[in-house]
Amino acid sequence: MTLLSVSNVSHRYGRMGLTGAHHHQVLNGISLAVSEGESVALLGSSGCGKSTLARLLIGLEPPTSGDIYWRNKPLSALKGDEMRAFRREIQMVFQDAISAANPRRTVREIIREPLRHLLKLSTAQQNERITRVMAATELDAGLLDKRPPQLSGGQLQRVCLARAMVVEPKLLILDEAVSNLDLVLQANIIQLLKNLQQQYHTACLFITHDLRLVERFCQRVMVMEGGEIVETLPVTSPVAFASAPGLALQRAVLPAFPTRREPRGPGLTLVSDNASPALRPHLVSA
Repeated sequence: MTLLSVSNVSHRYGRMGLTGAHHHQVLNGISLAVSEGESVALLGSSGCGKSTLARLLIGLEPPTSGDIYWRNKPLSALKGDEMRAFRREIQMVFQDAISAANPRRTVREIIREPLRHLLKLSTAQQNERITRVMAATELDAGLLDKRPPQLSGGQLQRVCLARAMVVEPKLLILDEAVSNLDLVLQANIIQLLKNLQQQYHTACLFITHDLRLVERFCQRVMVMEGGEIVETLPVTSPVAFASAPGLALQRAVLPAFPTRREPRGPGLTLVSDNASPALRPHLVSA
């Protein structure tokens, strides 16, 4: 079943200047769909419109033109309980976990926040959910009374993930959610997302510029450039891109391990010629 669909969405921002109104086109004719349980990547370089599209998808802004549907119903038509259900069923994890978490609140309060606003649960039921999602995101219960400045970057990103998952959404949008983490933490979070997806049967829209993460987590990839989706294809290893933007992103991926560079010229040595023979056993022959 299709959860989220987008039909010919365009978006622009305007401002008034001395010479009149000026408009900047950010999105142009976007169409896409995300089905239950699948992992889809939105891959593109910085400034291509990925984050703007994410804001439209969760209803923070209405599109300038086109339609966004949740369970085949336009977002613009959702009111009251239907809108509350939409807010509960679609959640988002942002890139900057530090800005996304109130530094004055404890981890317990941060995770409880969506439960207070989106579900009618008793305090005991809320605590049960918090305990369950802490375990699912591999967070120690001893962190519940700590505040964001007391956490590591990886722990704080897990807290933001736990906050999104505590209401058991049907679709999770991750906007560069692991880009600020080192490679080890990225790998841990990706594996954690896989586990959560299996446990909660949640669909994921993974917004990123890093093809390596796409290949590890997603089943399908959409390439975005200049506010348009220029290519959609299944994730293989390697991904068989046909578009110029996709190929450029593929070439930009660094190798997983450094490679040894061969000497470029005759007579080049790896150590000084003046070094002791005992200290320079390896010479590059001419």
